[in-house]
Amino acid sequence: MPTLLLSARQTDDAQLLWRACIAADWSVMRVHGWRVPEVTDLDLALYGEPLFARHVAQTLGLNLHEPTLNWLPNLPGCWRGRDVRLTTLAEARGIAVSAFIKPADEKCFDAKVYANGTELPAPGLLPEELPVLIQQAVAWEVEFRCFVLDRRVETLSVYWRDGLAKAEDGSWPASVGELKAAQEFCERVLADESVALPPAVVIDVGRIRGHGWAVVESNAAWASGLYGCDPVRVLPVLQRACERIQGMHTV
Repeated sequence: MPTLLLSARQTDDAQLLWRACIAADWSVMRVHGWRVPEVTDLDLALYGEPLFARHVAQTLGLNLHEPTLNWLPNLPGCWRGRDVRLTTLAEARGIAVSAFIKPADEKCFDAKVYANGTELPAPGLLPEELPVLIQQAVAWEVEFRCFVLDRRVETLSVYWRDGLAKAEDGSWPASVGELKAAQEFCERVLADESVALPPAVVIDVGRIRGHGWAVVESNAAWASGLYGCDPVRVLPVLQRACERIQGMHTV
């Protein structure tokens, strides 16, 4: 029986995954504070904020799969749909044109369109070598989250449509045609052997106004919001995204 480890934070996604574990006959437990429980199960999965997940992984001797920081810039332009480059915060301050700028890893400053590099956090607040992504500013009409296992879309959901796409009743409405188009585009990306991917990952795709479908970004499955994705189908993605490191002892 696989075991899902959750952080102590009470979130809607954690509750959905807890109920999904019951439905899928998984074991589930919360990790409180920094004390990681002794877990001997070979089949483990993690879900939570990056600091929590990496602490648990290090303690238990686990390898967490996630995309590389340069994954999006290295993606073929036909899938990316706009210019993207990886640089440092220090170099990003020198750009003189408007661009969408975000941290390449941790969310340590706002990801948004900046008029120029001088609007970024002032020197001294963050490391100058901090990796950042500079992207051509585009208008996304709609965006979808895809949980991917072994280059196959397991479940997907709309999450952005001129704002968060959540309806008042808590649903994430999208037409059958939209969901089909999003999945088919993502599957074309996944079928491209030149696109390097972890075995389990999240890929966000969307439509750029005036351009069409493109990849928004890719993130670690174990720290990504579910939105309207099927939590039961998310579980095997989380399981594959986390594996034992051979030769390492657990607590």
